[in-house]
Formats: sequence, structure tokens, C-alpha cells
Amino acid sequence: MDHPVDIEKSPGTLNVSSRSTSEENVASEPAPPLPIPPTLRTWNQRIENLAGLEARGIKRVLPEERHAASGSAYAQMAMLWFSANISANNLAVGLLGPLLFGLGFTDSAMCAFGGILVGSAATAYMSIWGAPSGNRTMIVLRYFMGYWPAKLPCLLNMILMIGYGTIDCIIGGQILSAVSGGSMSIVVGIVIVALISWVIAVFGMAIFQKYERYAWAPQLFVLLILIGSAGRSFNASLQSTDLLTGEPLTGGPLTAARLSFFSLQLSVPVSWSAASSDFYVYYPENTRPWKSFSLTMIGLTLSFTFVNLIGIGLASGTFANPAWLEADGISSGALILAGYDGLGRFGKFCGVIIALGLINNNVPGTYASALGFQVLGRYGKMVPRYLWVCVIVLIYFVCAVAGRNNLFDILSNFVALMGYWTMIMVAIVLEEHVIFRKGKMFDWAAWEDKKVLPLGIAAMVAFLLGWVGAIIGMYQHWYVGPVALKVGGVGADIGVWVGCAFAMVVFVPLRWWELKRFGR
Repeated sequence: MDHPVDIEKSPGTLNVSSRSTSEENVASEPAPPLPIPPTLRTWNQRIENLAGLEARGIKRVLPEERHAASGSAYAQMAMLWFSANISANNLAVGLLGPLLFGLGFTDSAMCAFGGILVGSAATAYMSIWGAPSGNRTMIVLRYFMGYWPAKLPCLLNMILMIGYGTIDCIIGGQILSAVSGGSMSIVVGIVIVALISWVIAVFGMAIFQKYERYAWAPQLFVLLILIGSAGRSFNASLQSTDLLTGEPLTGGPLTAARLSFFSLQLSVPVSWSAASSDFYVYYPENTRPWKSFSLTMIGLTLSFTFVNLIGIGLASGTFANPAWLEADGISSGALILAGYDGLGRFGKFCGVIIALGLINNNVPGTYASALGFQVLGRYGKMVPRYLWVCVIVLIYFVCAVAGRNNLFDILSNFVALMGYWTMIMVAIVLEEHVIFRKGKMFDWAAWEDKKVLPLGIAAMVAFLLGWVGAIIGMYQHWYVGPVALKVGGVGADIGVWVGCAFAMVVFVPLRWWELKRFGR
């Protein structure tokens, strides 16, 4: 979808904190403006007037500011998610089925597909609010959790997106280092991925939407080449096996492994749920929810399923291919590159494209997390979005350099941990929507009005108690919850399920009391 010049680029103010003279002035009471040094204001105006740079921050996109959407613009909804997730970091998650949980090819594939469906559905549901409201996801959350409680998920989402940025940079650095035969260090590869991600994210929505519109094509091409090159070594008959004893996995231990990998796969697509509305705020206000849901679901499901099956195939091949096993001992990136063995320089070229494809995944998360700083408070809103992008990139660059030799630990622990709170958040939004808000209109112009937005007592209590459930049900290297230990006799990660159950049971009666007591 084409995005014209940002209407917020008007002289004399810091655009991120400017306010419309329309209905929003009536609905909310802006805080007194903070003094801005004239030099800073001048430099900011020069930067924001650069062609193609998005000056808008979290300010609501009013209906008259939207862009007419054609069929190709709506197709961009699916294309965005397909392009962003047909990437090596999601492929690396597929590796964990056989290599970490000991699952066979079929078990891994079925668990991955099931988890992807559930996680994608949650993110697709959260995406339906962007076009009708014109508000970013964390602003929309204020209507379900309250002005102040919504800041906690916002902070967690920033941590989540920084974590994924870290993973993207590490895997990209590993692949580029492997392509160079070790002459390029992983750190240099991290610098390349982070730098390009920064450039695109700084310019904002219009540039990165155009980038994602075409960036999927070379990724799809080289991944199809990878299937043709490495497919003969995929072991589709690989059976689930205890990695410690070498005995077949059966009964309780097999159930535990399946459930843990299913939950891990769910956690990856659902991690986008806290940002999925961000990218639809320029679509027409009358965009139908089913259209946003279905197109988001298609893009997520196709991309995640495709790359995960490749990852599972590569992992299955390590048990019979010594060269792949040796490459896996170096890094996940080296294993991916080993799949191109026999293709010579063309194989290395494909590896470079795979590494650069991580930028597709990195840019939307960088963009969304930068907006989070503005959601957190008045002072964050005073800082332009592009400067927060710089801060985010710097943070995950440092984290990637520090954690470049511990990717599997980051993947298996961080990804699942972040999946807990996102599913709890979606559960609260779903219950508020279906039970308490069904058929009622939202005043989307009141996005900053604390007197109109819910207090969020019920949502906050449910969210925190959901975390209690997640803690007692989690199974991580550094902590195993008492409930998790009961699964299959060996333990499994059921934190996302226990957490959601706690939150959903607690929220309804508390929300009923909150509405009766306070009326909002």
C-alpha cells in the first residue's frame, strides 16, 4: 500500500507529540508541553522532512488520514507476514524438535503445524483492531486493560522484540561467518544485519512495507534451492528417540516432548500479537475484521509452516550425515549453510541471501518496539520515533554480540518465556471483547483519556495471576514449575496453558465487579 507524505510534517513542533485539532482534542486532555531547545527542534524538523521518513509516532491515525485500499493493498497484509517470517530464525526453531526434544520427523512436523495454527490465530485476532481504531496495538490494549496496566505488556513487548532482534542478528552473523569460511567473525555479520535493519526501520512504515513487498521473493527462491540441495538427506522416517539413552520415546515422555515442542512453536507466531495492529493503522476504517484476520492468518501460517518443515528436515539429517552433525556443532547458521554443500560459490551466495533475509523479520519488530517507548509515558512521547529506533538497534546489537555463542539456550528459553504473557494478554482481550463488549462501540478517539478508559483492575489482577500459573507450569533449563513436573513423569512446558487458564477464570468475575463498581 502506498503511503503519501506524512501529514504530521509541519514546521515548528516535534511531530511525535503534536495533536490533531479534530475530535481527539475533545476526547483527551493532553499534558502541558515540555520545553524543547530551539536547536533540537530545528534538527528534528530537518530529519523528519527527509523524503519517505515517517514522522508519526503513536498518535492515532484519523479516518480522513487513511489511504484508499485496493485489492493489492489488502494482499499486502498477507505478504507482510509471509515476508517477515520466511526467515532463518524461524527455521532454527524447527531444528529444536529433533535436536532438543528428540522428536521424530512426523512428530515434529505435526506439533509444529498445530502450534503454528494456534499462535497464528491469536496474532490474527489481535490484528483486527488496527484498521478500525487507527491505533497501535499497545494503545488498543488500553481499551481492554486500562491506561496504566497496559504499560506492563508494552514493556514486555519491547523486551520481546529486542530479544528477537538479538536472535536475528546472531543467526545472520553465524551464517555470514560460515559463508566466509570463518574469515569474517560472527560480530561483523551481526553488525551488517543490525545496520541494514536500522536504516529501514528509521524511515518507518512506508519504506519497510515496500521492502517487505518484494523481500520475500529471493528468500523463497534460495529456500527452494535449499530443499533441492539438502532434501535427499532429510530423514522423513526418523522416529522419536530419547537423546540421552538412544531408546525410542514412548508413553509419558513422548507426550511431554510433543507438548513442549507444540507450546514452543505456538510461542513464536503469537509473539507478533502485541504488534500486529501496528501495521494496519493506515488502512480504511471500514476494513472488515474477517479480512484482516484471514489475510494475517494466511501469511503467518504459510511462512512459519514452510520454514519449520525445512528446519525439521535439516535436523533429521544430522543423525545420519556426519558433515551436518559437525556443522551443527559449530552453529545453527553453519548447519543451514551445510545444506548447500555441493553447490560451490552459488551455495555461498544462497547463504548470504538467507542471512540478509533476517532483516525482513527484524524490521517490523524494531519498528514496533520503538513505538513502545512512546506508549510508556509523556517523556517517551517527546522523543521522535526514529531516535527510539536507534536505541532499540543499539540494545539488541550489544545483546547479540554478548550472546552469540549461546543461541540454542536463547531460543529454547527466551521464546517460550515470552509466549506465556502474550497468550495471557490475548485471552484477556478475547474475554473482554466477547463477554463484556459484544455489540458495543469503542470511542477510539479517547485513546489518552484516563476518565474514559477502563481502570484495568480486573485485567491487571488476571494478568499477574496468569503469570503465577505460567510460573508453576513452565519447564526451562533454569527453572521447572511443580505442575510442569507432573506431565508425562518427566515434565513438560505447559506454562502457556496454565497461565491462560488462571487468567481466564479470574478475569470474568473481577471484570463484572469492576463494571458494577466503577461503570467502566
